[in-house]
Order: sequence, then structure tokens, then C-alpha cells
Amino acid sequence: MRRHPFPALRAFFGIIVLLALGACASAPPEPEIDYKRDYDFRHVLKFSFYKHSGQVSGDNPMQLSDMQRNRVDEALKLALENRGFTFYADASQADLLVSWHLSTQNKTDVRTHQSVSMGGYGGYYGGYNRYSRYHCWSCAPTHTEVSVRDYTQGNFIVDMIDPNLKQSVWRSVITSRLKGDKGDDQTRYNAAAARIFASFPPL
Repeated sequence: MRRHPFPALRAFFGIIVLLALGACASAPPEPEIDYKRDYDFRHVLKFSFYKHSGQVSGDNPMQLSDMQRNRVDEALKLALENRGFTFYADASQADLLVSWHLSTQNKTDVRTHQSVSMGGYGGYYGGYNRYSRYHCWSCAPTHTEVSVRDYTQGNFIVDMIDPNLKQSVWRSVITSRLKGDKGDDQTRYNAAAARIFASFPPL
């Protein structure tokens, strides 16, 4: 049976949770970092938010509330301040502008596996096993089962934009299968943002 993908609102919260703690036992996904190699990051001291930051696009986009955007903004702001940068509400005073964007894409995971057919074999299989007290699984016929599951893949993108060049000079992208909403605990967002900016500025 197909499972329908999560709505974009739950997907948005899900990626934040994934960045912070991970949805499974595996470690959270590592961000992929790219930056303008000839850009001098040594002069970057002040930052602000880009006016169009906080967009959601893709297969199942929806509008986010001001509260939801504020949680992400606050986490990104705190992460940069903890790394020694100063926030300016007036974007004209900033050296770089922070912009984040969530892009969602519907995906389908198709998996096949072999399953033992039990019909006609009863508790024990074959003449050689008539008096043995174990199941001969290798004697049983098998058939192929196919499972199909829909899910939402998300790309959480953070750009650092130079207002004079009018282009991004640093980008972090985390791609992950999105999970459900785990709540609005700000500490989760803060941990996620700290992971995103762990290598900013590039050395």
C-alpha cells in the first residue's frame, strides 16, 4: 500500500529535527558546503537577513507562518553570533545577508525481498526432516515481494549573500528524507543551525 508524503508544514519541521538529532539511529546528514574561492571572508563582521529569506518551493510547498520563520531565523542568528558575528536589523549595514530556503520533492522508494512460501509444507519440510525437530527454511519455495513507499525529500539551503556583488558567496545544503514534526522546541532548531555554520567562514 502506498503511503502519501507528509504535508510541507510537517516536512519543514522534520528537516529541522533531522539536522539536530536525526530521525533514526544513524547520524544526522552532513551539510554540503560550497563557496566563492576568491572571496575574502576576513572582512565579514556584520550580518542581516535577506528580505526574501524563508521561502518554500517544490512538489508540496505551502506558506509558513511568521512564528515558524522566526524560529528558524532565531536559530541561524544565534549560530552566527556564537561564532563571533554581529547581527544588524538594518540590512544596509551588513557585510553579508543570510537567506534560507526549503525545497521539497516527492520520491518513491521501491524495494524487493524474498519471502518464504509456507503453503503446503506444514510444520516440517520434506522426508529428510520428518523426524527432525527444526524447520528447513531452505527447503521451502520463495517468492518475491515488492514494497512501495512514498516519501518527501527536502533540501534545506542556506546562502550568505554579498549585497554589493548581489550573489551568494557561501552555501550550505542538507539533503534528507523528511520525517514528521517532533515539536517546536527552539533548542532543536538551534542545534541544527549550529551544525550548518560549523565550518563558516571557510578557512
